[in-house]
Amino acid sequence: MWLQRFTDKSRLAACVLTLLVIAGCGGSGGVRDTGAAAQRAGGATPGDAMGPEIPPQAMTLFEQATAVMASGDFVDAELRFKEFVLLYPDYPGAYVNLAIIHAQNEDDENTRSAIDQALALDADYAPALNQLGMLLRRNGNFLEAEAAYLKAVTVSPDYALAHYNLGVLNELYLQRLDAALQHFETYQTLVGEDKQVERWIADLRRRVAASQRTANVAD
Repeated sequence: MWLQRFTDKSRLAACVLTLLVIAGCGGSGGVRDTGAAAQRAGGATPGDAMGPEIPPQAMTLFEQATAVMASGDFVDAELRFKEFVLLYPDYPGAYVNLAIIHAQNEDDENTRSAIDQALALDADYAPALNQLGMLLRRNGNFLEAEAAYLKAVTVSPDYALAHYNLGVLNELYLQRLDAALQHFETYQTLVGEDKQVERWIADLRRRVAASQRTANVAD
């Protein structure tokens, strides 16, 4: 869920792990990006609450599509995931990864359609809720985005990327420093260590303390 992070599609592709599609790479800058890319997408793995038990042949197809997506070939990846959902239509993770591809193509209509298909299969599927929050945020629907992210962390409290995106949303768009700090700290606890987020947390702590001092003086 970025600090000159994910500033182009090739960089995004380089950050993708083979079995955790665009699960969230960090950039190298120190300033949080206020653009549409300033959040982390969370793709689905074959075993990540995919729905019914996934058969071996479906697992293979999914892994192949994910690997192609990780290589940056979104055209081929889209075709592979579309083939997958034709054969195995009951796995919400495939629709989430299609939503990520559509989002990279700035195709909001198909992004929303893919998200809706994933949520129709599992209304509590955290990766789909995270994608919904990202789409809503890009379109300026900040409170609706917050609701989607909050549902994601309610149904899956250890879903770190939604906490990350709540941190970005609260700091940059809703101007709620306390809430941003809380979600970044939760994210950091869940992922173990993220040097960039660690710096943001330190910065937010200073800003929150300064705001509190100012409030105390005003009182």
